[in-house]
Amino acid sequence: MPKPTKRNYALAAKKGVREFPAPKLDYRPPSPKRYRPKIGLVGCGGITKAHLDAYRTAGWEVVALCDRIEAAARQRQQEFYPRAEVYTDYRKLLARHDVDVVDIALHPEPRVAVIEAALKAGKHVLSQKPFVLDLEVGERLVALANKRGRKLAVNQNGRWAPYVRYLTQAIQCGLIGDVQTVAINLNWDHTWIRGTHFESIHHVVLYDFAIHWFDMAALFFQDRPAQSVFAANAFAPGQQLQPPMIGSATVAFAGGTATLNFDAHSRFGAEESLCITGSHGTLRARGPICAAHEVTLFTQRGFARPDLQGQWFNDGFRGTMGELLCAIEENREPSNCARENLQNLALCFAAVQAADTGKVQKPSHVRRLPR
Repeated sequence: MPKPTKRNYALAAKKGVREFPAPKLDYRPPSPKRYRPKIGLVGCGGITKAHLDAYRTAGWEVVALCDRIEAAARQRQQEFYPRAEVYTDYRKLLARHDVDVVDIALHPEPRVAVIEAALKAGKHVLSQKPFVLDLEVGERLVALANKRGRKLAVNQNGRWAPYVRYLTQAIQCGLIGDVQTVAINLNWDHTWIRGTHFESIHHVVLYDFAIHWFDMAALFFQDRPAQSVFAANAFAPGQQLQPPMIGSATVAFAGGTATLNFDAHSRFGAEESLCITGSHGTLRARGPICAAHEVTLFTQRGFARPDLQGQWFNDGFRGTMGELLCAIEENREPSNCARENLQNLALCFAAVQAADTGKVQKPSHVRRLPR
């Protein structure tokens, strides 16, 4: 083996790397060509402002809003769809024959019964994430959707953030070959949860927040399921919140690994960065949290930097519903279908279990969110 020199040393920076035009990839949110169903929304909490703003921007018609607190539904009605009908009983909304698609934006526990009722009423369903807290429950809902001939999708809206979508499309087009490693790092100040119900979620970082990035990691590895995961969490020095605000995970895939690091107690220099290495290239993205739009593609040709347009909020929400509507129009499974989502949900559950036990976990063996 030759002795390393400045000329052949592997870590030496290459000079004269050329920039080439960024590949034009279809990363914008999808929309059906002709299908224009009437949509109903069940649950009118804070996040639904993003849902409804996205639907209004896309020109989709929301005709019914439901929340057990009438004032919440009335507020969304006045803000976004003044002509929509307001309900406090979801069963009355589901009884409407003109509503084809239902967006169910409730918390996981009460959401299950509403999803089941919606499917039995013949509606296509977009479920808020996390889809379920028990994989057996999720499998039962998937089976029900198949039996009723309805589409059941999950609102993993991070998939349609411009940078995530571009990275995914680049991988799917083979621009970097087979994915080898995925490295995801985020540091930001999440202490706004103090005094809210989020503070009572012990794994607010690894579960409630990181579920988007576990989904991304699995998405980047395409059809290679996660084989094992180890995770840990910690309390930041001096933190006064109940849940651990630091978390990390290492996931083994066939022929590759993913590492995820989250510091939700970082007051300065908030940033998100992703690095995906492949057999023929590398993809990098960095920038503000949920807006890592500085994307660079490195290949044998040199490097390319696409000029991305849009934002996670609210393109991500237009993407999840748009994909469901396209799937209905084209009579196919949506890419964010519930069946596929269960695998990625199992990865998140296994990471939580690993953090609790200090032991490596197999996603296929963790069937529900650890309590």
